[in-house]
Amino acid sequence: MATIIARPPFPTGNAEKGIAVLQQNIQKLIDGLETDSTDLGDAERVALTLAQSHCLLDPAVAIYPTWDAWVTAMQIGSAVFAAAATTEEHVRCRIAHKERVLRATGPQWYVTPGSWTTAFYLAAICRERDRITALCQVPMSLLRENGSRWEEYHYAWIESLRAYWLGSQGLGEKLVAAVDGTDPEAVTDPETVGKLLYPPMEMFHRLIRKDHAGFNQALANALQWHTEAFPTSA
Repeated sequence: MATIIARPPFPTGNAEKGIAVLQQNIQKLIDGLETDSTDLGDAERVALTLAQSHCLLDPAVAIYPTWDAWVTAMQIGSAVFAAAATTEEHVRCRIAHKERVLRATGPQWYVTPGSWTTAFYLAAICRERDRITALCQVPMSLLRENGSRWEEYHYAWIESLRAYWLGSQGLGEKLVAAVDGTDPEAVTDPETVGKLLYPPMEMFHRLIRKDHAGFNQALANALQWHTEAFPTSA
């Protein structure tokens, strides 16, 4: 039996204007990346916001502009880590239909476990296997070098995804460490962790166990908790 999770209502009256402004902003940022590649952090944020905004009017991603916005967000997310991890002075990245030569950035404020996870999810959504592999080869040390503080379960979750994709040893132990790290008594924001960050781990657990019914239930729970985390009224 199908489970239906209602989409929260959201005002869309000004969506087209907002999308137009975001499109101008992201194009300006993209055009300037070869001059200042450290703008990748801002570009990543704006590109993802633009892609999400397109889904206000096109939730099924049925038209080209929506699809293109998500692809661009994926390309920028991957470029963040290509530029940060390269040992060369420059790296070539395809972004928004054009090959761009970006300068090596090294660790930056935006090179974090959160941006890595987002880049991984975007590459998976777009079925970009080579990009997923490249992300999984980014040194874990790079994610700790920018000075920001992230709770350890973030790193354990990334290690789990890397182990799964690369076929490495210790997947089970890494996933257990990630899940245990989300214990409400161990995190600073139990509600956000419980409703947004733990659910993908539970779905992943069901996936690797080939528990189809369990995965479907975990997915339904994740969608329900997501609507609770982001309640919206028109």
